[in-house]
Amino acid sequence: MKYAGRLAVLTIAGVLSLAACGGDGGGTGTNAEPGATAAATEGSAPAALSGEIKIDGSSTVAPLTQAASELFGEDQPTVKIAVGTSGTGGGFEKFCAGETDISDASRPIKDEEKAACTAKGINFSELTVATDALTVVVPKENTWASCLTVDQLKKMWEPAAEGKVMSWKDVDGKFPDEPLKLYGPGTDSGTFDYFTGEVNGEEGASRKDYSPSENDNDIVTGVVGAKGGLGYFGFTYFEENADKLTAVQIDSGSGCVAPSVEAAQNGTYTPLARPLFIYPSTAAVKRPEVASFLDYFVTNINTIAKDAKFIPLNAEQEAKLKSDLTALKAS
Repeated sequence: MKYAGRLAVLTIAGVLSLAACGGDGGGTGTNAEPGATAAATEGSAPAALSGEIKIDGSSTVAPLTQAASELFGEDQPTVKIAVGTSGTGGGFEKFCAGETDISDASRPIKDEEKAACTAKGINFSELTVATDALTVVVPKENTWASCLTVDQLKKMWEPAAEGKVMSWKDVDGKFPDEPLKLYGPGTDSGTFDYFTGEVNGEEGASRKDYSPSENDNDIVTGVVGAKGGLGYFGFTYFEENADKLTAVQIDSGSGCVAPSVEAAQNGTYTPLARPLFIYPSTAAVKRPEVASFLDYFVTNINTIAKDAKFIPLNAEQEAKLKSDLTALKAS
């Protein structure tokens, strides 16, 4: 699975530690929400649950929900949780058709997707579960592109570049005449939508003569295998492959800034820092296994995020997440 490497960080010791102090709210000292499973509440015996929870959507968010599901499964082994990765757009198609209970998303739901859900009577809530620093990467052999401006990225990726900007020298005369090989997410990806919107000025507007994939590992392989390669994906995929890739600093007008936890949280990594979401359906939350999973996930959100190598929420964002889940459960 494309996110197996990140789940390796969830050691047995980490699982036992998290299960033992799940009521810690990810290290914030807050108590579990009412109705939380014993997995997230210290000092009580877990109530046995059963059933199946279906999750699909963003390949960027999937490792986080997979990590939460595996930890939750330590105390609720008879609850089956399936996590798919059909992309944010593909996930919303399934969600709005009533085929899944929770949709992972690396961008907010679009108006047309909301309309599709409404047509099928699917009500939902948007929960922000982590932060991402969308990361532009080049191979270690690239010694000339340590920092790129947003305008240079646009020159590479805009529709007008197709068939014309084929060399690094075409991007900047100071760069070598090395063939430019581009790799990125497919058009169903929320990462694709976000990147094209922020860099090219229009969501979905991109040159088509690049190598697309919904599997971020394919992007890693492509960039690593081409001296003139360049790609983009979520920050944690870069962290997993930092031994063979270089993260490009981005200059949006105030100087070069490298992607990092701190830069994403404090807003200096612009315009490629973004929130990550899950969308639970209101009907699914009425089922005890789904409500308990979400209680566990939200109560321990920052511990799970850190262990799975995601950028955790700040205190204000975490408080809002807990409040949003309480409102969803009451609806």
